[in-house]
Amino acid sequence: MKCSVFRCSRKEEMYLYLPYQEDNTELIETLPDDLLELTGCLEKVLELEITAERKLARVKAEDVLCGLHDKGYYLQMPPNAVLIKDESMLHNPSDSF
Repeated sequence: MKCSVFRCSRKEEMYLYLPYQEDNTELIETLPDDLLELTGCLEKVLELEITAERKLARVKAEDVLCGLHDKGYYLQMPPNAVLIKDESMLHNPSDSF
């Protein structure tokens, strides 16, 4: 599956994966308000093809694919070392939203 990856302005090293579209504006507008509040401004950083076998740096490709299929997005949370610096995230330092 081809997807677009966006850097989230609210949290260092937080990324949002969305199914690829030439123009993601409409898709972003349909995302849940609480998700958009959590991510802040989104900056597109890359496009890539994800398969279950593909190795990704911090998340499992299978988890990304499941999120894209089930929810229409996958939110990659920052590593715990970054979360520890940000007390607002300590209540749920999971790897995904």
